[in-house]
Amino acid sequence: METSIHRYLENIDFALDHNRNQYHSTAVLDRLSSLDLPANSRIVALTEKDLFIPILTHVYGEAELGGVSCIVSSSRLKDDLPAIERDKLLGNRIIKEILHELGHTFHLLHCRDKSCLMHYCRSIRDVDRKVMGMCRYCSILLEDQLKRG
Repeated sequence: METSIHRYLENIDFALDHNRNQYHSTAVLDRLSSLDLPANSRIVALTEKDLFIPILTHVYGEAELGGVSCIVSSSRLKDDLPAIERDKLLGNRIIKEILHELGHTFHLLHCRDKSCLMHYCRSIRDVDRKVMGMCRYCSILLEDQLKRG
């Protein structure tokens, strides 16, 4: 898919919850989804801010199921990084979470397969356990969604 980089939001301070000192990811998604975009486009917002949704202490990212926008934060993905290959591991974590959240925009749900990109991560170890790809089942579902346009 063709990609491009744009700065749609200067900052996400509007989503800051002062009591939690975190940013409400759903508020960011709502703002991004209100943008006028070309058909079949997706927006991936990447931030260093710590994200949350009210029912969880934090999230690595969030997406609109079947929508156009998703957001990923590198904040908690920086946890427990070894000194050796630190940048490579962080990069892999970010890519995995971006692909996971993009999967949700194509109607993919969480997968039971712990190595699948669509598996729900409760901890950073769960993120590291995932491979850089989807299980056969999720791959087929994604292919079906892409064919639908």
